[in-house]
Amino acid sequence: MGRVSKEQAQENRRRIVDTASRLFREQGTDGVSVADLMKAAGLTHGGFYKHFDSKEALVDEATAVAFDSFEEERAATPGADDGEEAANRAFVDAYLSPAHRDDMAGGCPTAGLAVDMARGAAGSAARYTYAEGVRAFARRMATDEEGDDGLARLSTMVGALILARAVRDDPLSDELLAAARAEVER
Repeated sequence: MGRVSKEQAQENRRRIVDTASRLFREQGTDGVSVADLMKAAGLTHGGFYKHFDSKEALVDEATAVAFDSFEEERAATPGADDGEEAANRAFVDAYLSPAHRDDMAGGCPTAGLAVDMARGAAGSAARYTYAEGVRAFARRMATDEEGDDGLARLSTMVGALILARAVRDDPLSDELLAAARAEVER
């Protein structure tokens, strides 16, 4: 087989990272093998190490991409152009919705990758990238009130989302989302 162009190699790498970003949020970093990832990306298993030194290196890059994508989606939330307060309300409503709960692959990386990061399965570089993403998310959730760093709102939202996903087939799931929405919007 011939060599691929530099542009095609960049496209292949982007496809691997984007696919990993979604699969890791949906199935966890340990739940996705390199072979399964490459198959999902439409590439051969052997090509992985032409792009990455290790799976851990990919986890770090995919974590950064997940947070970047999440921020882009947040900025594009309907109502985002209606002033800061309306934009925040629209974001909270979208975040604490059944649709977001059910979209693990495309959902919040803070919730989707939390268990992997807590277990240390992702490696120290990815944990650092994850912590930076959490800090940025908290800053965006801060209000103008003195001393509010956004951490309580972030923790309430992420915790509710994780719990709602865990009991998604039970009415408790929707109750958790509604309770968190009421708390965060106070």
